[in-house]
Amino acid sequence: MLLVTGGAGFIGSNFVLSTLAQTGEPIVNLDKLTYAGSLANLDSIKTNSRHAFVRGDICNRELVRSLLQQHKPRAIVHFAAESHVDRSISGPADFVQTNVVGTFALLEESRSHFEKNRAFRFLHVSTDEVYGSLKFEEAPFSETRPYAPNSPYAASKAASDHLVRAYFHTYGLPTLTTNCSNNYGPRQFPEKLIPLVIRNALAGKRLPVYGDGRNRRDWLYVDDHCEAIRLVLEKGVPGETYNVGGESERGNLDVVQALCAALDRARPRKSGRYAELIEFVTDRPGHDLRYAMDIAKIRRELGWRPKERFESGLEKTVQWYLAHEQRFASQAA
Repeated sequence: MLLVTGGAGFIGSNFVLSTLAQTGEPIVNLDKLTYAGSLANLDSIKTNSRHAFVRGDICNRELVRSLLQQHKPRAIVHFAAESHVDRSISGPADFVQTNVVGTFALLEESRSHFEKNRAFRFLHVSTDEVYGSLKFEEAPFSETRPYAPNSPYAASKAASDHLVRAYFHTYGLPTLTTNCSNNYGPRQFPEKLIPLVIRNALAGKRLPVYGDGRNRRDWLYVDDHCEAIRLVLEKGVPGETYNVGGESERGNLDVVQALCAALDRARPRKSGRYAELIEFVTDRPGHDLRYAMDIAKIRRELGWRPKERFESGLEKTVQWYLAHEQRFASQAA
């Protein structure tokens, strides 16, 4: 039995669906259902007896305690987080509450649970943004890179990472941390770059690109990420951190242009091409130039590497959003 937090969100729901399909292990899914979480992401398993959904806040320690006592999970897989940089700039309080206070609440209740369930593990899903920004010529982030978060979102995730590390070293709680690069794929809320571009393009709206579009990110297909998390949960060494990346660095403008080309193939416009909708907008405050992940450790120690190429993953993503266009057309960016 697994307790998954944030399992109605983008990465969490993909993890829940793929884990049930591949292993059949029962899952208790705890999600607050904020704007970015949706039960529609879990439609295909709403009658699955191995999946129990609980609407609730990870900051509610009494609720977390009761779930641990009732279900006695062998692990918590912790996805629940506020994750959008722009929102963290305009309203950082929610990020501190969920990402820092919420993680603390889970760790405290896990510490008590671990005393009676010694095989228990706590897997914390984090981000590459805790490492700060790379110059174009710099080597990718390794797990030993000093933390240097540049946004309230990244700082809140860095704080939660440090708490997880401290609970391993101070209390012996068997924690594992994964730091991932930019995820893409089905079920992502359309405030993030790829689904936002798809939705705007189909609606004939402008496609905003920050600054000059040269900011680079490493793109990781969500199914590859979920596979890495399962592997770390089973074979990772407690107390260790594992970087998970797609080995697919792309500039933001390159990503938008690739999306436009994929949409031109899948659903041509009545006149012109989608790339004609691209519009450069004022850059985000403190916009990190580049993220890239060195995944040598997880490849060497656990035998994982991404399977999906960026081009094929992008095609799959576009096809999924086209098949679910009506559902996502109504979601606020």
